[in-house]
Amino acid sequence: MQLKLKTVLNSKENYPGFIYHDVRLTGTKDQRIEIKMKPRKGSKAICSGCKVKRPGYDRLVQREFIHVPFWGFIVVLLYCMRRVACPTCGITVEQVPWSHGKSPLTKSYAWFLSEWAKLLSMQEVARQFKSSWHHVFTAVSMAVTWGRERMDLSGITAIGVDEIYWAKGSFMTVVYQINNHCKRLLWCG
Repeated sequence: MQLKLKTVLNSKENYPGFIYHDVRLTGTKDQRIEIKMKPRKGSKAICSGCKVKRPGYDRLVQREFIHVPFWGFIVVLLYCMRRVACPTCGITVEQVPWSHGKSPLTKSYAWFLSEWAKLLSMQEVARQFKSSWHHVFTAVSMAVTWGRERMDLSGITAIGVDEIYWAKGSFMTVVYQINNHCKRLLWCG
């Protein structure tokens, strides 16, 4: 049985309204897997402002989105974003399900990097996965923001405030929840 990369991608990363059009191995020295994405026939673009499906009227130049590496190969999604004439927001670029805004990372790759950053330093994660420190930092920042938005602050009955020496002449204030059943960092600044 021959297993194709498109089949694997569709089983793990199926994006409604889009298809994996072409998958190829490129380069001689630094080989990478390039995956061309296309909108599914008849599908409308989603306005990045109001999140409503609207018809697209033209395309921008091809963008690269760095995806989770596969067997040591760098994987890149290639896609020409559609521009949308939205009656509410004006002319915008479509929102794609695999990335946030102008980020060059896919959501899957950002979560992948942030999980590894729990175990290794950001610099080491960047080195191991042939990425940049900034990409790892962005991924960790995305994960922290996601967690902070879902943080439950109910039931806090006791807090502790402390100052930690941070650098010459400056301190960092930290606030902890110190209930008997839960001890956790709530804020630092």
